[in-house]
Amino acid sequence: MAPEPRLQAPWNCAQVALFFLPLAPLLAVLGLAWAMLVAWKQHFHTIIRRPANQGLIVLFVWLVITAGFANDRPTAFLGLFNFLPFFVFFPAFSVLIQTPAQLRRIAWILVIGSVPVVIIGLGQLFWGWAGPIKFLWIIVDWLLAPTGNPPGRMSSVFEYTNVLASYLVATFILALGLWLETYRSLLLKWQPQETRTKPDYGGLKIANRYWNAGLTRDAGFRRWAFLTVAVAGNAAALILTNSRNAWGIAGLACLAFAVYLGWRWLVGVVVGVAGCLLGAAFGPDPLRYWLRIAVPPYFWARINDQMYPHRPEALIRTTQWQFAWDLTLARPWTGWGLRNFTSLYQAQMHEWLGHPHNLILMLSSEAGIPATLLLCGVVGWVLAQGILLLRDWPAVYSTETTAPSSSPDRLIFFTYLLAFFACTLFHLFDVTLFDLRVNILGWLLLSAIGGIVYQRKAILTNSNNKFRIGT
Repeated sequence: MAPEPRLQAPWNCAQVALFFLPLAPLLAVLGLAWAMLVAWKQHFHTIIRRPANQGLIVLFVWLVITAGFANDRPTAFLGLFNFLPFFVFFPAFSVLIQTPAQLRRIAWILVIGSVPVVIIGLGQLFWGWAGPIKFLWIIVDWLLAPTGNPPGRMSSVFEYTNVLASYLVATFILALGLWLETYRSLLLKWQPQETRTKPDYGGLKIANRYWNAGLTRDAGFRRWAFLTVAVAGNAAALILTNSRNAWGIAGLACLAFAVYLGWRWLVGVVVGVAGCLLGAAFGPDPLRYWLRIAVPPYFWARINDQMYPHRPEALIRTTQWQFAWDLTLARPWTGWGLRNFTSLYQAQMHEWLGHPHNLILMLSSEAGIPATLLLCGVVGWVLAQGILLLRDWPAVYSTETTAPSSSPDRLIFFTYLLAFFACTLFHLFDVTLFDLRVNILGWLLLSAIGGIVYQRKAILTNSNNKFRIGT
């Protein structure tokens, strides 16, 4: 249910749109745009009063100004469409999404949508599926390169394997969060009724009010079985993308969940696996020799880059980062124009490259340092408020009678924070926002965090008003 009756229609439309997002992005965009416009119309005055939205308005204007000073102005103005529509999207969906139940519903939709993406990717690698595949003009338009793009690395319905990896990092974390929530629900349902309010399962005390309103054991088990398949499928697909960036972030996400839940054994497993992989890639002999017997070369040779030993210097990330920083120093205020890095890099290095594989350096070189700092400031403010809310969750939602880490609503909020941090970390080593689906997913996660934060402020404001009236 939507938080307000008048938002029910756009909320329903947004859910349907998100279901189509990975496979039919045009349908998704149409549905999300309508929901966005309705939210703006109904909450215009609320939206424009929020500090983060005001920061995005300033950034909107500044990016348009910088495009006027670009080295290639038409390209720069086209590049604005990778950012400006989402400065309108974020305020609308931070109004539309206000409750943890909505977070849970969106996570389910995104995880379900990831399953056919994984299946298509497996068919691409192992069963000879290839495209292009078109249906109803451009409603469905998949390239589906034979054996992936580049060959041997899964890319599924996305243009390039790293774009798929960026998408899967988010859906894997969301699936894992839902799996943990469902797993703990099943543990409680199997627990004897008379002991349900006692600390159990690692000292966690779970609120009866949440689980008693939940599913039957059979329905819960079916959900758990589906999520088990979804988590395993997303993990397998992440491995098959052969993306070191995605591997590392997924490992850090597992470690973060283990620390959050206090599962020391899982911390040990994650650290142990990571240690074996890094030891096989970079460790001294004879340790490296023995570890390489156990660890397949698919992993250690990719981690230390021995799998691709003769890449041109222009394709090495440090070279790209240095070039982007030199551009930043040359024009620190306005940059060279969005999407202008490609032509400048090709002219200097004689190698085509779409971006410098770092979002911060890309923005600073193309839009200038002020625009970069302003965007980082807005996003950082939302995330900081989200972290503070996570810390203060029991005090804000006083109906929660659980230990902080065991609250199911708190767990799903933590999952969203973790998923967005993972997207942000991915963009420090690659830039995948040029794919509309990945860009929408990232801003959706941030909007959801912002929506819960603003709702928290409304709860505190109402509580303070009641207190003043009572006194």
